[in-house]
Amino acid sequence: MKSKFDNLSKKCSELTTKSYSTSFSFGIKMLSKKFHSPIYSIYGFVRFADEIVDGFHGYNKSKILNRFEKNCFDSIEEGVSMNPILNSFQNVVNKYEIDHILIHQFIHSMKMDLEVNKIYDQKEYEKYILGSAEVIGLMCLKVFVEGDKNLYMKLYPYAKSLGSAFQKINFLRDIRADYKDLGRTYFPNIDLSNFTTSQKKEIESDIKKDFDKGYLGIKMLPEGSKLGVFIAYIYYLNLFNKIKSLDFKVILEKRIRISNFKKIVLMIKAFVLNKFGAI
Repeated sequence: MKSKFDNLSKKCSELTTKSYSTSFSFGIKMLSKKFHSPIYSIYGFVRFADEIVDGFHGYNKSKILNRFEKNCFDSIEEGVSMNPILNSFQNVVNKYEIDHILIHQFIHSMKMDLEVNKIYDQKEYEKYILGSAEVIGLMCLKVFVEGDKNLYMKLYPYAKSLGSAFQKINFLRDIRADYKDLGRTYFPNIDLSNFTTSQKKEIESDIKKDFDKGYLGIKMLPEGSKLGVFIAYIYYLNLFNKIKSLDFKVILEKRIRISNFKKIVLMIKAFVLNKFGAI
């Protein structure tokens, strides 16, 4: 029975999420149970694509990513894949009618990262963030609204802003590895060999605008998804505030993170705030 394989596929996506991201794993646990598997499935898909680009050094990344892309759309069309991650993802895409353009935009951003020593200009930066983060927020939103097209369009710009904020924080958090190990400079018009405090503050000001807009959207989410998304939001906001407090030289030398203990404390805080209607 295919249902047995589908259940195995969902477990593979869940294991992938928990192996790669404690932050999102904590957040997903606070979603309504009906959303657990579909969000794990989305994360598993994007994580595998990202792993090809950032982890498969010494292999033909372009060829592997192109094959992954083809297999993805074949699985969506056929309704099945022997790749458990793609099988669970296609189930979500077909069930929640996720627009295929979002998947194309995501894969395009992954392909942008294949270029060695890539320095992004403003247009490329915006296009990359759209495909690598904003569309993921929109995929998740498709799940959360459960077919309510009006609510989807209402929350559309807020989901994009929240995804953008998360990605820009990732850029700051991983700036050392991206620059020194992968030769990437995401922030446009920035020379990281002469990165200044004023440039850091300008980036942080831009991120705050995205965070503020994203929070407005969280408050309008259905109850089954609000707490889980809010937890991801406060994790990233806490990371953002920690990065803001540090000199730019520090983030160029080490990866800033939030401890698992602090994440648990933040999760409890979010739960209390939600219980008393403060979100």
